Amino acid sequence: MDIDLNADLGEGFGPWRMGEDEALLDIVSSANVACGFHAGDPVIMDRTVRMARERGVDVGAHVGFPDLLGFGRRPMQIDVAELATYVTYQLGALAGMARAAGHRMTHMSFHGALGNMAAADAALAGPLVRAVADFDPGLIISSSASRAIEDAAERCGLRVARTFLADRACDDEGLLVPRKLPGAVIHEPEAVLARVRQLLEEGTVTSHGGRKIPMNVRSILVHGDTPGAVELARAVRGVVEAAGRVLPISRQMAP
Repeated sequence: MDIDLNADLGEGFGPWRMGEDEALLDIVSSANVACGFHAGDPVIMDRTVRMARERGVDVGAHVGFPDLLGFGRRPMQIDVAELATYVTYQLGALAGMARAAGHRMTHMSFHGALGNMAAADAALAGPLVRAVADFDPGLIISSSASRAIEDAAERCGLRVARTFLADRACDDEGLLVPRKLPGAVIHEPEAVLARVRQLLEEGTVTSHGGRKIPMNVRSILVHGDTPGAVELARAVRGVVEAAGRVLPISRQMAP
């Protein structure tokens, strides 16, 4: 079994650092890089992309709401057409940084509240996914389970790499449950690893409500902004390698 190991990186701002990006880049096979809206800035983007290139790690744009204070995790009411331009802007920023560094952008993902809203709302997912296709029809969308995003991508001719968030609970439809709910974020490393093993061995995930649901994924995401992220990512990689290979989604889904 080939599985991409993915992390959200580049999430500092100015002199403030978040996470251990350099260490994580030695473990993961792809990275979602913040594009300056929910986190990140040009210097951090450039540094992250160059470190990824040196290690042969794929990079993608991590596209979110313009919400530095809330880290992109607060829902915002913004006209959908305007939101689509925000998507294009952030894709262009990361693609430009990658090109200047001699790397290339292979994928994108929606961050935080924007991702949760698009995943649950076909009327929102459609225009945002269309913006991705208009920018670069070769991009892969990395997304947690979402009928809205997957259907929109199919209409636009885009590939989707379904991603399992190892430390986040989902509902019976596979959608992420709100962070405010108890148990929405899974902090215990052994519980996270047990979820990964279940996914790889059974092809299922136990929902927040206790139901086993089937889930076919190409990528596993570990958050880089949580305590012990590096050790957990290393342990997750060990579980994946015991079951198969760690392989970037761009190589799994080559046209």
